Amino acid sequence: MPEADLWLSLHDTTPRVRAKRQAVYCHTSFPFLKVHARDFLMNPKIPVFAKLTRFAYRIGVRRNKYLIVQQNWFREGLSRLVHFPADRIIIAPPNFKPLLSAPFSGEERGKVPVFLYPSTPDCHKNFETLCQAAGLLEQRLGTDRFKAVITVSGNENRYAAWLKKRWGHVSSIDFHGFMSREELIVAYKESDCLVFPSRVETWGLPISEFMATGKPLLLADLPYAHETAEGASQVAYFQAEDASSLASQMLALVEGDLSAFTPVSAKAKKFPFAENWDGLFNILMKE
Repeated sequence: MPEADLWLSLHDTTPRVRAKRQAVYCHTSFPFLKVHARDFLMNPKIPVFAKLTRFAYRIGVRRNKYLIVQQNWFREGLSRLVHFPADRIIIAPPNFKPLLSAPFSGEERGKVPVFLYPSTPDCHKNFETLCQAAGLLEQRLGTDRFKAVITVSGNENRYAAWLKKRWGHVSSIDFHGFMSREELIVAYKESDCLVFPSRVETWGLPISEFMATGKPLLLADLPYAHETAEGASQVAYFQAEDASSLASQMLALVEGDLSAFTPVSAKAKKFPFAENWDGLFNILMKE
């Protein structure tokens, strides 16, 4: 049976195959999730998967000529985790067409500032930090000075139900639920600020999508967010699980103080780096 010239595995693990060279696309960031006890109550699959993936990455990893990741922090962390040379881990950021094509003047916005967090109701997405911050801010400002829109209805799973039970009384929180692509485009246009408190991400697509609006972003002070936000014009960071800090930054925005929001400059790319599929395969097939 002839060998393949290249076997590219697209889902984290290294199979036993006959090939001249192998590579694995590593896109699961869960090995770097700091698991909390509450995660086991909300969705035990996520913390268990986080633990198992740390071992799954290691199995047969040395059969690969290259590993492929989306960001430099992931490359450095994965290199340490599986003892694989960093100079053989390719950074290949995702290519996508933005939902929005131009900045907005503000005419699309409502009468009160709107903070938007679009994501799935999974426990590592950390909706509770925004919910708690909104509760603190409502206590200080009242019920009609801002709105926090989240893509959780409260009916999706145990975590969503817990969020709704604990913060459903906060009238400033809009438990909107799932948004279609068209609804999300409208939400981006009508929102004043994206909040993204997720505890771990491979990329964080809403950050990239919202950057096109030119409006402020409040992001978790974590490596993935710093890299994804490169090129954004107005960014401020908060400790991912510090609701008081987030509430203070939200308050500043409500009051029109944008002094904490600054541009994020793009850093020089560390090689090996591939901008697209052609560039990636040029590296993978190079002798």
